Amino acid sequence: MAEAPERLDRSAVVALVAMAVAVFVIANDVTALSVALPEIERDFDADVSTVQWVISAYALIFGVLIVTGGRLADLLGRRRIFFVGAAIFAAFSLLGGLATDDWWLIAARGLMGIGGALMWPAILGMTYSILPESRAALAGGLIIGAAGFGNAAGPLIGGFLTDAFDWRWILFLNVPVAAFACLVTWRAVPESRGEETERRFDYAGVATLSVGLIALLIALDELAGPGGLDATIVALVAFSGAMLIAFALNERRAGSWALVPRDVVANRAFTSACLAVLLMSATFFVSLMYLPQLMQKILGYTPVEAGLGLLPMMGVFALVSFTAGPLYERLGPRPVLAAGAACLVVGSSLISILGDGDSWAQLVPGMAFLGVGVGLFYSSITTAAVTALDPSRSSLAGGILYMFQIAGGSIGLGLATTVFSVTSGGFDAPTFHEFLTGFKWSFRFVAVLAVAGFLVTVLYAGRSSSESRVSE
Repeated sequence: MAEAPERLDRSAVVALVAMAVAVFVIANDVTALSVALPEIERDFDADVSTVQWVISAYALIFGVLIVTGGRLADLLGRRRIFFVGAAIFAAFSLLGGLATDDWWLIAARGLMGIGGALMWPAILGMTYSILPESRAALAGGLIIGAAGFGNAAGPLIGGFLTDAFDWRWILFLNVPVAAFACLVTWRAVPESRGEETERRFDYAGVATLSVGLIALLIALDELAGPGGLDATIVALVAFSGAMLIAFALNERRAGSWALVPRDVVANRAFTSACLAVLLMSATFFVSLMYLPQLMQKILGYTPVEAGLGLLPMMGVFALVSFTAGPLYERLGPRPVLAAGAACLVVGSSLISILGDGDSWAQLVPGMAFLGVGVGLFYSSITTAAVTALDPSRSSLAGGILYMFQIAGGSIGLGLATTVFSVTSGGFDAPTFHEFLTGFKWSFRFVAVLAVAGFLVTVLYAGRSSSESRVSE
């Protein structure tokens, strides 16, 4: 008979609130400015291809450096790295809000990504260290749930601040909220770090991995544009491949102080979880990209209305994330992961059969399934991956897993956009039918990826995590 989970004392609850607030700020920032891009275009007399980097620069730097942030947090102390990251995040939020041109804003957003990349894995590591082992699943549910609320609230908060005040207040608001999270963390969260005696840092690994991933993600961003495949993209992909090969060779030489240590790569439960996330993440990214496009370009919604229109997915995602932890504790990882992966397959498939005469109401079932799937899958896979490794690796594990999420989402979105362009005749399709054709084929494509992710989850990630749990 399983032991009852330990009760949490007041200090642990306060500490978890601080972690949730910090995650909310980071996640909110990913989506809040998306609704303000037309205003930013007008303020700086910029075009869409330039202003999109307000979003892309943050996501790109965040996703690339998060493994580095996780390694630093485990080596130097998670609370310490969290404070450094929060200071960078708040300072460049303030500078971004004061921007006088588009490139100033884009540079500030990229540097904010450095702060987020330090904060996220440190938060994950601190959250798992706060909780007793019997409540480990609560950590994944809390972090992913708070991220879900942040992502869901981002377009609503951003739209309100842009309409009522100015888009700059989206960035200014980060400063007091980050300060509050730091204050509560300083008072309620003890320092924690890995047990390793070796404190050397793998600078060559950071350089080769970061440059390689940046080149790859820029190539995919360019591939999704109107120019299609050209020599520049081919050169970027080749350069990226060379850098990633150099990274792999460097990691073999670096040994125990590698950015991604050998014991992490050799852990089957962890690598299976990363592969499942890589395959599944395209579904979520494509949904965030194309559902608002459909609502605004075809259904005539405003940005705020499109944000509200996403609530059947984002709101359900956030709510289900908080129930995933107790389900994980009661049932174990395999059934929860399988259910989440199955819902992602069903949700993307339902959206892919939208008809010409259908309205927002016909999107709701598919979005609801996606919300349930994301809520169950991501919180549970995070717990399964982090607990598959030694506790000294928890921040690194969270960083690597999130890097796979960003990489899978970015690669999947680039490929889905290519599918959209080929099947619809272009992103600015002139008719509802042409747009809908590309829209449906994009979701059919990610549904196939989701099926592959479901198989990996059931055959490898879920089983290996379950076996690990039993052996403990």
